[in-house]
Amino acid sequence: MTTKADFNAEEWSKVVQGPLFAGLRVIAAGRGGTIRESMAMGKVYTHARQQQGESPLLDEIVSSPPAIEPQRSQSPDDVARVSREGLQEALATLEAKASPDEVEAYKSFTVSVAQAAAEAHKEGGFLGVGGEKVSEPEKAALAEIASTLGTSVSE
Repeated sequence: MTTKADFNAEEWSKVVQGPLFAGLRVIAAGRGGTIRESMAMGKVYTHARQQQGESPLLDEIVSSPPAIEPQRSQSPDDVARVSREGLQEALATLEAKASPDEVEAYKSFTVSVAQAAAEAHKEGGFLGVGGEKVSEPEKAALAEIASTLGTSVSE
């Protein structure tokens, strides 16, 4: 059983930032809804955590507030690259120390965070009528996140 104590401060920061990078990548993919999507990411930490079963590691990740250094992303164009690199670093760090089951739970949790951000705001339509739950750019961002993590996105 892996816990926060198994990581140094830099490693733990990378692991905690992974789900946040995933959510930010989705938010940057679509236009509009940023506040709703950001709030959804916060809520999903609790809800997604409940869906993952028993995991002291995920409990500690959820209780550790993530923060991203502002200098990592200087422009919106950097978000995809920075998010992909952040997810890769988080996954590599976790794979070096955690069990395969814990790594899979982390991947699932991270995708859940991104999916909640994508579904938080309808894209398109007029005055809340019509539109789509998840835009094509958001779907592409979700697919990219899943590919980076070596997992899939539930439809």
